[in-house]
Amino acid sequence: MAQLSQKKRTKVANSIIFLILLAGAVIMIAPLLWMLSTSVKDKADVFALPPVWIPDDINWEKYKEIWEAGPLLSGIKNSLIVSFTVVIIGSFTSSLAAFSFAKLKLLHKNILFLLLLSAMMIPYPSVMIPQFSMFSSIGWVDTLLPLIIPPLFGNVTMIFFLRQYLVNIPNSVIEAAKIDGTSYFGMFTKIVVPLIRPAIAAQVILWFMGVWNDYLAPIIYLNSPEKLTIQLVIANFNATYAIQTDYPLIMAASVIALLPMLIIFIVFQKQIIESIAITGVKG
Repeated sequence: MAQLSQKKRTKVANSIIFLILLAGAVIMIAPLLWMLSTSVKDKADVFALPPVWIPDDINWEKYKEIWEAGPLLSGIKNSLIVSFTVVIIGSFTSSLAAFSFAKLKLLHKNILFLLLLSAMMIPYPSVMIPQFSMFSSIGWVDTLLPLIIPPLFGNVTMIFFLRQYLVNIPNSVIEAAKIDGTSYFGMFTKIVVPLIRPAIAAQVILWFMGVWNDYLAPIIYLNSPEKLTIQLVIANFNATYAIQTDYPLIMAASVIALLPMLIIFIVFQKQIIESIAITGVKG
């Protein structure tokens, strides 16, 4: 009898948890569904009461207009240039730094690592003006260079994440490779990278999403329409067409900007979850 009562309580608790999670999922996905719905509506349906989730006449014309309404294509191209350059090269340098902090015998490496982590505590607005002055003095304003060059030297969050992952790998693996005469770079490419590939994959995806969605840094440095990233193009769409209440066009542009991130997350969500789960268990 007691066992049946326990099972019943467990079932009720699981049902409550499921309902709470379901409510949270609906709250999070509802804005995305509304954005997609609005992008295929007529203007009149946007302000209709009760709200129209599925319009009677699905209008795809706004997806054609957005390519002429602003520099959407150049914005996508600029965001891809920044994102791929930063993530590919920056992930390589971050992985090297994490390997050095985790496995190499360096003088005062723990102090250096703490100093590196302290950079995470500095809010970006406090260094925004000095950075702008520095990049302005060397003529980098209104170019993509301020968005590309600094991250090429590594991402503090990625270095910390990979370093914690590498700490759990036995030192005997590195020592065995050293005895075999393998260079440090050889250890990194042949031993370390295959072992931490899930963690690298997760960080690459998250970093790519962060760079793609970045708005603050591009708005500081970029002015010319042909240099704008996709997020600035969307912001300009909002400033221009919200006055005309052309929300379907704004939502259509937002859907196009969202698609790369949505595809990447759907395809690689397994790597993200597995990497975080494994790191949590090992840590």
